[in-house]
Amino acid sequence: MKIKGKAVLLRIFIGEKDKDPETKKPLYKRIVEILKENNIAGATVIRGILGFGASSRIHEVSILSLSEDLPVIIEVVDYKEKIEKVLPKIENLIKNGLITMEDVNVIKYIGKEKG
Repeated sequence: MKIKGKAVLLRIFIGEKDKDPETKKPLYKRIVEILKENNIAGATVIRGILGFGASSRIHEVSILSLSEDLPVIIEVVDYKEKIEKVLPKIENLIKNGLITMEDVNVIKYIGKEKG
């Protein structure tokens, strides 16, 4: 799959401890599986070291604790039509979080050849 030119960047902000209510998997993992099942070009999950959201509670990495429900961002780039098709499936899973979408210009997207 190749992408070039106008596309969109979808960002999904959730908590590390959020779960898919159906499968009980970490929500970020389930979202990535849905993206792959729907032939989205790719996704990256980024674990934050500090952040806060609508609850205004600060979540951070600490030496004294391994994790305090750290922020997780899932970034996805693909054509707008493909993102809009899969977005309702993802929106239904998110009970607490933020979803943003912005226009981007893909300069280069090259993957390894299968084989």
